[in-house]
Amino acid sequence: MTGMLALGAVFAGSASACVPLFGLKPAAYAGAASGKASLVFVAEHQQQVNQIAGLWKFTFVSKGSTGIPDGTIIDSGYATWHNDGTEIMNSGRAPMTGSFCMGVWTQTGDYTYALNHFALSWDPTGTMLVGPANIKESITIDYSGTAFSGTFTLIQYDTKGNTLATVNGTVTATRINVDSGV
Repeated sequence: MTGMLALGAVFAGSASACVPLFGLKPAAYAGAASGKASLVFVAEHQQQVNQIAGLWKFTFVSKGSTGIPDGTIIDSGYATWHNDGTEIMNSGRAPMTGSFCMGVWTQTGDYTYALNHFALSWDPTGTMLVGPANIKESITIDYSGTAFSGTFTLIQYDTKGNTLATVNGTVTATRINVDSGV
C-alpha cells in the first residue's frame, strides 16, 4: 500500500465547524466550503510520523572507529519502534552481558529520524556492571517503508560516567512483517 487511507466526516455547517478525524484538516473534506455534509476517503502521503513504527532487523557496521576495521559487524538483532516515540532493541549480544536497550525517537524530517537509547553493559561473565552504553542513530527510511539506513555512535561509559570507548558506523535495517522469515 503506497499510502495511508484516512476516513473523515464533514458535518453540516461552515468549514470552521468541521471536526477532523485522524489528523485531517477541514480543508481536506469534500463539501466543506459549501457547508454540505459528506463522507470522503483521503489518501495521505505515505510518510507519517508512525511510518517507523514496527519491528526491524538491524545491523551495525563499524566505519571510522579507531582500532576497529571498517566493515566490522558491531551488533545485529531486532528493534521495535513504537508509535509513542519509544523503542526497544534485542541485541545479538549474550544476554548475560546486556542484550536489551531502550530508547526514545523523534522524526526530524520527511523520512528521517533520530534515536537515543541506552543499555546496561556487563563484563563477559555477566557478574560485573561495566556501565551504561548510549547509542544514537540518525536514519532515513526508504520511500517504500521497508528499509532504513543511517549512522550510529555508541559510547560506552563506566559506572562513574567516564567514556571507555566510542564506536561509529552505519546502521541498516529491514522491516519484519507477518510474512517475513529469517
